Amino acid sequence: MKQYLDLVQTILENGIDKTDRTGTGTKSIFGYQYRVDLQAGFPLLTTKKIVISSVVNELLWFLKGSTNIHDGLNSKIWDPWADADGNVGPIYGYQWRQWEQFRPDESGQPVKRHIDQIQTVIDTIKTNPDSRRLIVSAWNVADLDQMALPPCHLLFQFYVRGDYLDCQLYQRSADVAIGVPFNIASYSLLLSMIAQECNRLPGHFIHTIGDAHIYTDHVDGLREQLTRPTQTLPTIRIANKPFDQITADDIVVDNYQPAPFIRFPISV
Repeated sequence: MKQYLDLVQTILENGIDKTDRTGTGTKSIFGYQYRVDLQAGFPLLTTKKIVISSVVNELLWFLKGSTNIHDGLNSKIWDPWADADGNVGPIYGYQWRQWEQFRPDESGQPVKRHIDQIQTVIDTIKTNPDSRRLIVSAWNVADLDQMALPPCHLLFQFYVRGDYLDCQLYQRSADVAIGVPFNIASYSLLLSMIAQECNRLPGHFIHTIGDAHIYTDHVDGLREQLTRPTQTLPTIRIANKPFDQITADDIVVDNYQPAPFIRFPISV
């Protein structure tokens, strides 16, 4: 996917050296945006293999609102951040589906309820497609200190464009070698699922990044990727089922022919 490779090239050529909380060190740029048209194919990187089952399982796990890696994640990607019992705190999915709100009852005592941001967005797309409030946020300031990892991809917004549904993601921090290919696929899948639920076609995925960085121990692998030719993008099929009934078996990627996998070390 050319947009991704252009981002890699831009950081390698123009990034500044920065320290980071992991102690690894990065080359970084600030403020970058690109756009992908999902009608041209599903944007699963072809210059290295992406394990699509991990993308699917994590997204469905988020959509359950789960906070424990043993609750159907079926992937090890969150293992480095989980505690001994598998808990990761009120991260992405919890905020998407169960954002806590306290409102006083008739006696003035605070009562907790949960806001399902995903369902609210779906309902609003169906009833008020021109709304400018089609937003889901994971950046709950009150809960940040309870999260194993504060959200990197922290806010996304939908936009109805005729028969098409677009989605823009704001990501405060982006690990370009490991995270970004995963994020592109995950949010493109989410866009496709919500578009189907709302009787729309998946349109553009727009990725807006704050700190886009390459860890120093990822440079060689990314330089290798830049030498590899891109392939035709695959396509995706999602079973025609209600949004919350979709399982991993209902999502199929066709004609994915990537270059070999490149293993990058994870900085925690």
